[in-house]
Amino acid sequence: MNDNDYILANVQEAFKGAFDINPQLVSMETTASDISAWDSVGHLSLAGQLEEVFGISLDVDELMEMESVREIVRIVSTKLSKKV
Repeated sequence: MNDNDYILANVQEAFKGAFDINPQLVSMETTASDISAWDSVGHLSLAGQLEEVFGISLDVDELMEMESVREIVRIVSTKLSKKV
């Protein structure tokens, strides 16, 4: 399992926690428009889940960029590489 696979698996779990959806429905291609609960309030819930799962802190600019799973994985990957 490479780093992106590990991050994606944990992002899927964060989506399950935030939106109560099957994690297998979440892929790198998933965007906010694919999940009805992913609105502004859902976005904050998702951010909280991501911060908890990965032990990171997201800033406002990063939250604004998180419009797709691909962007989330990129941001989390960058955060984790700086954390080590």
